[in-house]
Amino acid sequence: MKPYEIAQKEIGVKEVKGGENPRILEYHDCTTLNANEDEVPWCSAFVNWCCERAGVKGTGLANARSWLKWGEAIGEPMEGCIVVLRRPPNPESGHVGFFVRQLSSMIEVLGGNQGDQVKKSWYHASDVISYRAEKAQ
Repeated sequence: MKPYEIAQKEIGVKEVKGGENPRILEYHDCTTLNANEDEVPWCSAFVNWCCERAGVKGTGLANARSWLKWGEAIGEPMEGCIVVLRRPPNPESGHVGFFVRQLSSMIEVLGGNQGDQVKKSWYHASDVISYRAEKAQ
């Protein structure tokens, strides 16, 4: 199973208000951050978890922009590839998830920590920093 297929099965996982969702803590276990709260940003942890479950080496890091050094950049996105986005206004911030599709100037992304849950959300294509795919063997 591919990371994107695993991600699809996680749709609906949400943060627990006033508590901790054990599944999100599992996502955090796939990074070196050692976070123990589901309110800690977890988009990269989610992508790492999906990759690990698929037998694909992720970045192991909690920051979204760590994915800019993973795999290889691809010019045209394909469903299921990893997409790294900027998060204005902070130029150091980012978001990472799986590319679903593009409609005009918007892209649909399946990711974690999107509205405190795993879901599909729309982002401006102009915020894309890179589309990434596993390096060819």
